[in-house]
This record gives sequence, C-alpha cells and structure tokens, in this order.
Amino acid sequence: MRLCIERAQLSDLKDIFELEQRCFSYDQIGRRSFAHLLKQRSSLFWRAKLDDQLVGYAIVLTRKNSRKWRLYSLATAPEARGKGVARGLVVAWIEEAQRQAIQILSLEVKCDNQAAIQLYRQFGFEVVDVLSNYYSDGSDGYRMQRTLATTS
Repeated sequence: MRLCIERAQLSDLKDIFELEQRCFSYDQIGRRSFAHLLKQRSSLFWRAKLDDQLVGYAIVLTRKNSRKWRLYSLATAPEARGKGVARGLVVAWIEEAQRQAIQILSLEVKCDNQAAIQLYRQFGFEVVDVLSNYYSDGSDGYRMQRTLATTS
C-alpha cells in the first residue's frame, strides 16, 4: 500500500464529503462548506490516498499576515486507521507551515480521542485550554498548540 498526500482538488468533493459522513456523527462539514474551503485561498486542503483510494483529508485555516495556522478538520477512513494516514497529513501541515515561517499551530480535539491526542503530542503539541461542552454532542475538547522554531 502506498500513501500519497497531496493538495485536494474540487474534483475530490464527492469523495471527501462521503468520507466526512463515515468518520463523524457530530459537527459534520456540509458539501457546500467543503466546496467553499476547496476554493478558498485562506485554507489549505490536503487529501490522503492509499492505492488511489481517498482515505483522509486535512483542512488548515490561515489568515493573511497571520503567523498562526489552525487545523480545522482531519479525518481518516475507519479502514485506514493505524496506517500512517493522519501522521502523513500532520507532517504535510507542519512542513508547509515551516516553509511559510508560521510560528504557531493550533487545533481542537475531543478529550476522549486518545489516539489523536497521542499523535499530536508526538509532534510537540500541548494542551493549552479545556473547552467545556465544545462539540455538538456535548463532549468537551482540548485546544492544543505547538510553537515552531523560527530562524533569525
């Protein structure tokens, strides 16, 4: 199996939307929102494929002249979990942030999503806030953050 991480295209919309439906039972992103995010300059959108099958995506929100990027959503197909998909997407995000001299990376994650929390910790993210009743299903979240080294 070969993992390929690359920028998502508008032609991926149907597959990305279907993946979202399979991965999340709460706070789902709608088809129109995905289309908007795929077209926006203020977002970075990667797709992950295993043997030409879409198995993951990551969306990062950016702002002009900001040195902080936020991971808005990351999804991995249930059948592809444990195969390096999420890791590959996080690496793509961090590498692009380093190329763009971004200083701070942030994200929100459900407090009970131990696999994701462990992954983010491996990349140097730390919990900076607890978000009570953050998700639509009433569960709490963590805000996690990482500061990237800057070269002067």
